[in-house]
Amino acid sequence: MNKPKMTTEKGIPGNSRVQMFLGQLERMNGEAMLADTEIARQITAKILHLIQTQEKTRKEIMSKGSSGMEVILATLENTQDLQTTLNILYILNELLTVGGGRRVGVLVSKGGTGILLQMVISASKESVPSDELMLQLHSVLAKVGPKDRKFGVKARLNGALNVTVNLLKQNLQNPKLLLPCLQVLRVYSSNSVNAVSLGKNGLVELMFKIIGPFSKKNTSLLKVALDTLGALLKSKTNARRAVDRGHVPVLLYIYQDWHRNDTRHRHMLIRKGVLGCLKNITNIKLGRRAFINADGMRILYNTSTECLPVRTLDPLINTSSLIMRKCFPKNRLPLPTITSVFHYQLPHIPAGGPVAQLYSQPPGVDDVVDESDDNEDTEVENDTENEEDQDQHVQNDDIETDISKLRPQDTPSRPFEELKVYERFFLELSSDFQGFNLDIPKNTVTDSRKSTKSQGSIVVPSAQGLPPKCPPTDSLHLGTITKGQDVCCDHSHSQTPQGVGLEQALLEKLEQVSITRPQGRVGGGVGGEASRHQPTRLAGSVSARLGGVGEEALVEEEGGEVSVLEVPDTALLLPLHDPNLYVEMVKSTCSVPQYSEVAYPDYYGHVAPTFREPILERVYGVQRTKIFQDIERLIHPNDILDKVVYDLDLQSSPVVDNGESLKFNSQFESGNLRKAIQVRKFEYDLVLNSDINSNHYHQWFYFEVSGMSVGTPYRFNIINCEKSNSQFNYGMQVLMYSVQEAINGRPRWVRSGTDICYYKNHFSRSSIAAGGQKGKSYYTMSFTMTFSHRDDVCYFAYHYPYTYSTLKMHLRKLESLRTPRIYLRQDVLCQTLGGNDCPLLTITAMPESTSNHLICQFRNRPLVFLSARVHPGETNASWVMKGTLEFLMGSTPLAQGLREAYIFKIVPMLNPDGVVNGNHRCSLSGEDLNRQWQSPSPELHPTIYHTKSLLQYLAAIQRAPLVFCDYHGHSRKKNVFMYGCSLKETVWQTNISATSCDLHEDLGYRTLPKILSQTAPAFSMASCSFVVERSKEATARVVVWREIGVQRSYTMESTLCGCDQGKYKGLQIGTRELEEMGAQFCVALLRLKRLPSPLELRNQVPLLDVENDLIETGCKVTSGSVSTYVLEDEERSFMEEVDYSAESADDPDPDPADAHDNHLSDSGVQQP
Repeated sequence: MNKPKMTTEKGIPGNSRVQMFLGQLERMNGEAMLADTEIARQITAKILHLIQTQEKTRKEIMSKGSSGMEVILATLENTQDLQTTLNILYILNELLTVGGGRRVGVLVSKGGTGILLQMVISASKESVPSDELMLQLHSVLAKVGPKDRKFGVKARLNGALNVTVNLLKQNLQNPKLLLPCLQVLRVYSSNSVNAVSLGKNGLVELMFKIIGPFSKKNTSLLKVALDTLGALLKSKTNARRAVDRGHVPVLLYIYQDWHRNDTRHRHMLIRKGVLGCLKNITNIKLGRRAFINADGMRILYNTSTECLPVRTLDPLINTSSLIMRKCFPKNRLPLPTITSVFHYQLPHIPAGGPVAQLYSQPPGVDDVVDESDDNEDTEVENDTENEEDQDQHVQNDDIETDISKLRPQDTPSRPFEELKVYERFFLELSSDFQGFNLDIPKNTVTDSRKSTKSQGSIVVPSAQGLPPKCPPTDSLHLGTITKGQDVCCDHSHSQTPQGVGLEQALLEKLEQVSITRPQGRVGGGVGGEASRHQPTRLAGSVSARLGGVGEEALVEEEGGEVSVLEVPDTALLLPLHDPNLYVEMVKSTCSVPQYSEVAYPDYYGHVAPTFREPILERVYGVQRTKIFQDIERLIHPNDILDKVVYDLDLQSSPVVDNGESLKFNSQFESGNLRKAIQVRKFEYDLVLNSDINSNHYHQWFYFEVSGMSVGTPYRFNIINCEKSNSQFNYGMQVLMYSVQEAINGRPRWVRSGTDICYYKNHFSRSSIAAGGQKGKSYYTMSFTMTFSHRDDVCYFAYHYPYTYSTLKMHLRKLESLRTPRIYLRQDVLCQTLGGNDCPLLTITAMPESTSNHLICQFRNRPLVFLSARVHPGETNASWVMKGTLEFLMGSTPLAQGLREAYIFKIVPMLNPDGVVNGNHRCSLSGEDLNRQWQSPSPELHPTIYHTKSLLQYLAAIQRAPLVFCDYHGHSRKKNVFMYGCSLKETVWQTNISATSCDLHEDLGYRTLPKILSQTAPAFSMASCSFVVERSKEATARVVVWREIGVQRSYTMESTLCGCDQGKYKGLQIGTRELEEMGAQFCVALLRLKRLPSPLELRNQVPLLDVENDLIETGCKVTSGSVSTYVLEDEERSFMEEVDYSAESADDPDPDPADAHDNHLSDSGVQQP
């Protein structure tokens, strides 16, 4: 008899015995199978024996190209003999036990799942079903199910679900059959539709009959039963059913019992399975309520605390923590309203948008809490605040696909007659310099600003002239001067006496400087005018320190003189900083709160530290510890002080200080802290103020702390952050400025704080606060600080502060750097809503003479247009701009060459009002100014309107800038990088079809960032993106590219954290690096100028190698809402020991019985 020639693997003989037997089975399939039952039994028995004894037989049957599996399945389908069927099931069990998913995949691909399920149905119809047959069928199905993605659907369509459930009901006392049935039901239940159907058929109740208290018997079965129950409870219908039948206390009792008896921790998976059931059942409001009523918080808290010493039990602790945080009752923020504590009445209200909604809100509406705070649907996090790039790696629907919108506009957007008024800002383009003295003295400046404000006077009374203990009532407590000397002269050091606290030193050594504000200045706000002759005080002055002791507490020294507090000598280190000039600038700054204090750091200045500040390494378990401390508030409420120690909402009735709490202050320029609550003796909850005319954007903070003890760790929690993730989870630290350190000669902001983490908290955002979205939570940014000096005055900030008054001081000091070879002009572009000037700078090189040839060259220099600080909280943009300005005003040959190469137009601060008033994102209009460039309002967005008009004027006279760059900061990425605009790269990221003619594009837009990647150590080309998105169509970058026709139109983003590549890898970024970046940008512009022609550009090293760049950066299209495509160096999810969100990381299938309900999803980062 000829043997079938079946394909086999190399090395296995083709005429082996198993091949012979399979060939015989193949020929028997059909009618012969029914006739020769005994032969079929014998052949299958022999194949089984070979498989059990020879591994090579298994390989032969499952080898690639072999028809062995087909023969076996065909025999299984055709035979009606029980023993033959069992033999084949034994064979399949043996084959699938070893070999992993590949062998199961072969079975599934050959239709094995359907055959097995059909056999289950057929066997169930027998009058007395064979237990062994059902056992083997379910054993094989248990192996096949997890590898077949459509297993649940197939089982439901075949009607196998109820068969298995009924089999389970009949065999509750038969562990041998129970186990494979549970394994199959576990797979069935992973399908949400199946889970609902099985629940209706009583499977949930059956599971609670199987699981139970601690027992050493049948632990494997119990583990599978818990997994099955957990899968069932992902359905909200089943979860409600479990709650209604009182199963939540049962689960808690079972968990406690296993925790108590499993002393050697051998059954951690069972304990984790119970927690998994609790996690799913608490996804619904009823489940959470039942959990609380059953004392679940205390039970899980106590058991988790006992598990803490055992590192291997971390999975139990983490799941318990997740459940407790989810069930923690949602609280309202401790505020009367989420809108800003400061109000500014707009000249008119926009027709639509968030601001219009804010103003249309009926009076008396509680906007802090609403029905969403106890919403049954668990939160679906999708942070779409139009902030920065989102990190969901799916197709980006936000990418612009309309090619007509990816091309410059051909027609001017405004008639030239309207734009001629801006000619006065471009005198350098028309001046012939005839009669102009090109040898201008060094300290003069071409300045077109008209003096519209009277300057306030600084009166420095001598110490002898002051009556003892009676200083002037309108004095500014600033100390920079020694007794009887002029304000600007002395910069000597002063040390605080040993044993004398800083507050007492301030008391004994304060000089009085009177500052009178200019007459007639108008401040924003309800009151209209700012107070006149209003004193400006140094924030943290003695009167504030000593609870109202005030001016009479000044101590008279011998001879009736009053000692002074000397400012550290920063004159040599900070050539652009002058404390007294800063005070002069403060006088003409208008704020809505009408600030009258000056913060020490802004007055003293900041000298960048010489030491490195590495990115903070995450300490294991730090977040878990803080989360458990938060949970303790609910379990032990009597331990919570809940004492308000600072509250801007109660300015009319100041908080009483008993000397046992820290003192806080934020009432100075750029300050932001609304409320401070002492939770425990050394722990404080802090609430940030919303942007004015807004009800959100809580990120920027800048506040003062005093009254601390030395060596005591204080915990600070900023509890109303909104973003779903932060660089505080990736090594970024807060900034701290110590006045005591400054007095000791170290005036600087330093990265500080330990135990830093950022996670979702139990404070709920109302739907009003969340832009209509329900169920969203706030986030906590927590850090711990131990102070080094007794009675110090310290300041904390989100990033290095840079106030509007600082800018004005720096611009005034820059004028003194002007040489006869520098053309510098300062204009006031416009006034802001709040009455502050928006400066416009023009910097270039003076022509060498008034000859026509040189004047012509001068006028024809290409223009570079720079802007910064449209978002007030992105202070790093101002430090980069400071580096650019200092370089441009420098005396180096490179600086001179750059001035000779270009005419620079610079708007260094596009949003002065937002900066002054401590906003994070918006101007006084309550809107993000970088989303107003398409149609800016001259009344509501004057700085954007007039800046765009300047660019439109240049386009109208055919002098559009060669480069436009808007400086920004980025809160979620590391390094410095650019966003640009490219038609070709945008089309590449979409599925739209375009002709080669449509995609014709000069690649010069890549040249500048490529140069920066080669010269600036903090710059990362890999993080750059040139994709145009719909959500960014109203930003400066896109509008200037599309409407003005500037090919090199960029946003330059600087990290708030640090770098993960290059020279500064592993280091947090500081002001020195930021200023260096501004200077390197200038150097790159000079290199750009020296690249002779586009033709030669293409011969340069890969400056324009787009394809290679895209391959190197590994760009992935992302989406979601508002996003630029993500690159490989995007911040990955932070993997630690605790889930950052309050919810589960699992994404359950939607419940078909409750289509309107949304299951829980986790948007935060996870930790294993």
